[in-house]
Amino acid sequence: MLRRDSFQYSVQARCPRAEAVALLGDPARQTELHPLITRVRRLPPRPGSLASYAITDQLAAGPLRFGVTYQADVLVVTDDEIVTVARQRPATTVRNRTRLRDEPGGIVRVDVEITLAAPAPLFPYAFRQARSAHLGLARRLGEVLGRAA
Repeated sequence: MLRRDSFQYSVQARCPRAEAVALLGDPARQTELHPLITRVRRLPPRPGSLASYAITDQLAAGPLRFGVTYQADVLVVTDDEIVTVARQRPATTVRNRTRLRDEPGGIVRVDVEITLAAPAPLFPYAFRQARSAHLGLARRLGEVLGRAA
């Protein structure tokens, strides 16, 4: 049985929206943002994807550290929206929908919704890891985008 839940976050940065889209739409550029990612390798695009990647995360369970490689597909990249889906075994998916909009004063607002589905026994751990990693990414995002402007 699968469990599913979502969380959201927003970030504001002083940068052109195109720079934010370029960074967030390219998983290969996110190693400096995402605290778990250790490796990103481009793959041939899966059907229906703009781009596909094999991404390796370094996870921890107590004192045990281990790498997990999963496939991520970039489904949509426009000037105001990015949608990606990551899949790993067993039966775990993470959907990331990012919306971007300009605000006064040269600020871009980035609104992100993460939806995770995983088998019930794995869900609590997977959801905690996803939330922690993405909130860590959010903390770095404004700084990195501000630096890029």
